[in-house]
Amino acid sequence: MGSQTPQPNLTLPFKTRVALSFLSAVTDFARRSDGTINRGFMNFLDYKSQPKAKSVNGVSTKDVTVDANRNLWFRVFTPSASSDNGVVPIVIFFHGGGFAFLSPDSYVYDAVCRRFCRRIPAVVVSVNYRLAPEHRCPSQYDDGEDVLKFLAENPAVLPENADLSKCFLAGDSAGANLAHHVAVRVAKSGIRKVRVVGLVSIQPWFGGEERTAAEVRLEGAPTVSTARTDWLWKAFLPDGSDRDHWAVNVSGANSEDLSGLDYPDSLVFVGGFDPLQDWQRRYYEWLRKSGKNAELIEYETMIHAFYIFPELPESSQLISQVKDFITNTISNLN
Repeated sequence: MGSQTPQPNLTLPFKTRVALSFLSAVTDFARRSDGTINRGFMNFLDYKSQPKAKSVNGVSTKDVTVDANRNLWFRVFTPSASSDNGVVPIVIFFHGGGFAFLSPDSYVYDAVCRRFCRRIPAVVVSVNYRLAPEHRCPSQYDDGEDVLKFLAENPAVLPENADLSKCFLAGDSAGANLAHHVAVRVAKSGIRKVRVVGLVSIQPWFGGEERTAAEVRLEGAPTVSTARTDWLWKAFLPDGSDRDHWAVNVSGANSEDLSGLDYPDSLVFVGGFDPLQDWQRRYYEWLRKSGKNAELIEYETMIHAFYIFPELPESSQLISQVKDFITNTISNLN
């Protein structure tokens, strides 16, 4: 009898386990049985970081309003350092949270974008899009696309050394889903003065009616258990839709045909303890089959959203890999 390959064990620092338990408990309590969210409770516990015009650890920040009527705005992170020629790329970032939670000024995402900004270095534009269930699909995709149009029409809101011809879309979890759909829209319609050359997809939140092997095996995983994701998809999708909707099952029967589109080069991250990993690999494989340049990096022992925890060495490693992807993509441009 052949020996079986040993399965990796999930080992996390105590600090990380406490944070995960807290985050899961808070979002569970905030989700009501009638499909709404207790915003007062969430706002009370969602600690906010204020913009800082004076550089802190090599990064300054400011907030820019796009449309006050729908609370569409973004936070600009500007690095003190720059590349050899003084010009820096732009990373347009969409935060995670199941399309229902968090924002660019949430402490965790302010901190993550500061790290990206400083380490790459790049100007990071972190988008505050509308949340579900108050605003359902495709509101979030509309907001993402409108931010790119706003930047094309108002480049002065960015620092002078920000290069709109070297834009990268990026996001984690639901934000990576959003980044994908914005990339499709831009590839189909084009936005003058903004050139999207790359996409960073960190553990993207995709799914479908099927229960994959990873979803069954990791059903009770922190933050993205089956019960939580089912509730969030229902809150996000138009009434009457199921999880094979084009917004969710992006590589399924209702998927967009990418073959004739100028879809950007992509970097996809997957975690071995993420219940969504099978959908993420299908996404990567679909990109490749569609003739697109895509790279897959797997973290065998990591959970969903591991990179937001700076105490994990893998978090710093991921940021270095994003930096390398951006540097290499720019060097290969015509």
